[in-house]
Amino acid sequence: MDRVSWRSLRRAALAVALPICAAPAWAGPPYDTDDPDPTDFRHWEIYNFVGGVRTGGALEGTAGFDLNYGAVPGVQLTATLPLDFTRGPGARTAVGDVELGVKYRFLHSDRAGVSIAAFPRVILPTARGGSGKAGLLLPLWGSKELGRWTLFGGGGYAINPGAGNRNYWQSGVAISRAVGSRLSLGVEATHRGPDAIGGRPTTTLGLGAIYRLKGPFSLLASAGPSFAGRDGDKYHAYVALGLNF
Repeated sequence: MDRVSWRSLRRAALAVALPICAAPAWAGPPYDTDDPDPTDFRHWEIYNFVGGVRTGGALEGTAGFDLNYGAVPGVQLTATLPLDFTRGPGARTAVGDVELGVKYRFLHSDRAGVSIAAFPRVILPTARGGSGKAGLLLPLWGSKELGRWTLFGGGGYAINPGAGNRNYWQSGVAISRAVGSRLSLGVEATHRGPDAIGGRPTTTLGLGAIYRLKGPFSLLASAGPSFAGRDGDKYHAYVALGLNF
């Protein structure tokens, strides 16, 4: 690609990301909205998490590990190893769909406080009773540093094959603030189109917190309501123990 077209591409990416794009160290989990900053080179970020959605008296959730490794500068390899569970009528526990991804930060400016990254993921059909077909998530994430404030967001397209399923768009925006050297608090809003034929779009609001413990450990949590029209309102929550080394 010649110099002129590369500059044009960077300007276009900035124009898309800046309105929805903050300090990268405080972004990503526990929020559904991701950030563009990869795990540091030759470092690990591991999250032992549990999350769920409650509708009426039923609870659906996932527990497992989110593994992130800084393979090369600006590139993160990710694997999510989940165990799905339900509580209430038809309670069960089973292996969920494994996710594999690569986060590539193609734009980073310390001076401007701006970063942009692509984070494609493939969803492997490892869950029992699933579609039996691999899915694909193709998002673009951006961030802008604003002192102690963090503004980050983006979204993308999900390819969701299988009987009764449909492809959909999803997006999110979040803002967080560092409170001292250990605590960060934030809020987010996400929106996802219907992922099934006849389904309804879902909008989710959430409050999040990250507290850095001694050493390489952190506690992460988020919770809030989800609105899905006639499909019923829901409540979601996420808790994780983070390890960074």
